[in-house]
Amino acid sequence: MNNKTIVILFVAITAVLVFTGCTGEKISQVAQDNTIGVSTSNDINVENATNVSTSNDKNVENATNVSTSNDKSGETRIVTDSAGRQVTVPLKVERVADTWMGHNEVLAMLGADDRIVATMFSPKTRPWAYKVCPAYYNAVTLSPTYDVEALLATRPDVVFMPSRDKNIEKVSALEVPVVEVSFTDFDSMKKCFSDTANVLGDKEALERSQKYNAYLDSKLESVRNISSRIPYNERPKVLHLVSLSPLCVDGGGNIISDWIEAAGGINAAEEVKGGIMQEVSMEQILKWNPDVIILGVNAKSEEKEKIMNSESWKKVKAVQNNRVYLNPEGAFIWSRAGAEEALQIQWAAKTINPDMFQSIDINNETKWFYKTFFDYELTDEDVQKILNAQAPD
Repeated sequence: MNNKTIVILFVAITAVLVFTGCTGEKISQVAQDNTIGVSTSNDINVENATNVSTSNDKNVENATNVSTSNDKSGETRIVTDSAGRQVTVPLKVERVADTWMGHNEVLAMLGADDRIVATMFSPKTRPWAYKVCPAYYNAVTLSPTYDVEALLATRPDVVFMPSRDKNIEKVSALEVPVVEVSFTDFDSMKKCFSDTANVLGDKEALERSQKYNAYLDSKLESVRNISSRIPYNERPKVLHLVSLSPLCVDGGGNIISDWIEAAGGINAAEEVKGGIMQEVSMEQILKWNPDVIILGVNAKSEEKEKIMNSESWKKVKAVQNNRVYLNPEGAFIWSRAGAEEALQIQWAAKTINPDMFQSIDINNETKWFYKTFFDYELTDEDVQKILNAQAPD
């Protein structure tokens, strides 16, 4: 083999080696890049899973996440309702239906009025609620004898129902999460509000429930510190009148008696069992002879005029002493199972025992409450209308 042939072979072999080395390097780099891409994707998945866990720890008390998919729409939690039932609800609750009228206001207080898709409120029955929280206009109004199909047509993620709702089992059987809500006194009311915030699952709702419960506790304590000094036999007998026709009162064993007691009074109808809105006779009211009459729910200014001009009612001490009052009504009726119960105890204390509670400024308390919990600035005229159970302009 001559020198020329050797040179040609050497050049050819060198070229092949160089080409092979470059190609291998490129293949190795591509494989490495692909591996990094997979690793990054896994990191994102892990991060998302970690974020979900953190969200649950911070925002959802007693909740269990039973899915690890990146698709949040499929994730759920376990919550416990007022009946002690464990209910599976979505991790993110965006659409809420509520068949307990008073609890509708609780949702607004917790900042969830824009999530309500079905409500027991209407602009006619609860005009202040619609003025303060216009998001109610976006919800479907259900009748007291609502149709289950109409409820389900709103596609709720969760349905809040009072324990007495006859449709609980029917709706639950259709695999729609039903959360029972109920309370009969201040302690169970606070728990109900906290449980509701837990179902909603977001930080704002949880913080609002904590703030509300702290406010309620502080007002109960300050009022009871004074009313506890009143001997039992010196406490005014208070009748909470629901309607004149039929003649209905709120009996004992419920939150009505609780706020009357806290305010330094005695429920004149305490002996009437069965709770709220119990029918009684005029003879029974004459026997009780209440010192104070508070008109609530269906008893308005027209009923007050009838009472003051009635010969039968003129035999009652409260009428004789001109101590007949209209219970305030705002976004909901203050005296009932709603968020404004915190204002009711203060108003009742000042109304039932005015000499002992002169320091309570119910006007300023009402303004503060609406600004804090409904994000709404009331005018002085608004406050007076609410205190007089009048609708807004």
